[in-house]
Amino acid sequence: MIGKLKGVVDEVGEEELILDVGGVGYLVAASARTLRALPAVGQPAALLIETQVREDAIRLYGFLTASERDWFRLLQSVQGVGAKVALGILGTLPGDALASAIARQDKATMARAPGVGPKLAARLVLELKDKASAFGAGDFGAPEGPAPAGLPKAGEDAVLALTGLGYARVQAAAAVSKALMAMGAETATAALIRAGLKELAQ
Repeated sequence: MIGKLKGVVDEVGEEELILDVGGVGYLVAASARTLRALPAVGQPAALLIETQVREDAIRLYGFLTASERDWFRLLQSVQGVGAKVALGILGTLPGDALASAIARQDKATMARAPGVGPKLAARLVLELKDKASAFGAGDFGAPEGPAPAGLPKAGEDAVLALTGLGYARVQAAAAVSKALMAMGAETATAALIRAGLKELAQ
């Protein structure tokens, strides 16, 4: 599975781009917000990738930030939301507006996204109200750093490992920080990952 691609922007369309990686052009779908934030054609770019394998196709979805990728995964946990609708929501609502709409149960704001009717908007705000608070609400247009400031190298590595397993960045950082407080700053990465997984499983 592809988790990240780093190459040169070859072409940008309305719903996807072609990223040239060593002479191979990868067709990557992305939100309108991400496509607008990309460097110019011919410039280097790095994208986090979500790979979805279907019976008839393999699709790549690209994100400039881990926050947007996490939201993409979370949105698709709601029945009726596929990849295209999730990208439409992310292209319409920045992270803070999305989190705010869910917190306020604001169906009208959610329904602004293409492909989201009143019934789906109501389902989104209802089903995500207990989950969305753990997700980052920042701008999707700028890449994020590897981990919150202040974590030792082992802590940063543990956060990266947990996000690689599919956990939200904010959740992983909180779990690792708690483990560091309990176990000490000299704790090895492997021990922090185990402690983090235990904390996230509660």
